[in-house]
Amino acid sequence: MKRLNKLIIACDGESASGKSTAAKLISKKYKLLLINSGLLYRYGSKLVIKHKPKNVVFFLKSKFKNLSYKNVTKQNLHSEKISNHVPLLAKNKKIREIVNKFQKKIIKKNKKICVEGRDIASKILVKKPKYDLAFYFKCNLNTASYRRWLDIKKKVPLKEVKKSLYIRTKMDKKRKNSPLIKVKDAILIQTDKLSKKQVLLKMSKYIDKIN
Repeated sequence: MKRLNKLIIACDGESASGKSTAAKLISKKYKLLLINSGLLYRYGSKLVIKHKPKNVVFFLKSKFKNLSYKNVTKQNLHSEKISNHVPLLAKNKKIREIVNKFQKKIIKKNKKICVEGRDIASKILVKKPKYDLAFYFKCNLNTASYRRWLDIKKKVPLKEVKKSLYIRTKMDKKRKNSPLIKVKDAILIQTDKLSKKQVLLKMSKYIDKIN
């Protein structure tokens, strides 16, 4: 394995497509700082649900100003209530600007980083700094639903999880601001056909080709 001084990886994909797991695996192997943009929106949703602010944009702007990403990763953010609220937050252009600004601030300070979300290659890492490699993750709905169902410890009927994921992905792809898309040079990873080990191996082959 090559020792790279600079490596910027973009991981985009649908809900429960396995992109978070893949991003963790690749970040651990290549010693990259991992930023999960989905967690930031989930954190924002948790705050809005809890505090019910009159002006959501102003409220979140103040909360993200001196936010520690490390503290976000320690939060419990994977309830169905939060999952259903996130699309409403993510389609708001001003809120996306707040989250994007926060992410770019971290990215500019790190030469070895993996950022995962839904608009990383298409929006966040388009200009300097630009991604060295972009991956796009897909998974069939049945497999994705089952995985998410296990993640939430079967607290919600599988049928409801499946419906929620279908709606979320549809909203992500159809939203006006930063829709979920696969950029032309993104490498497709179809995770329902691969084990975790196979996903890591496939991604590593592309990364190791970088000079």
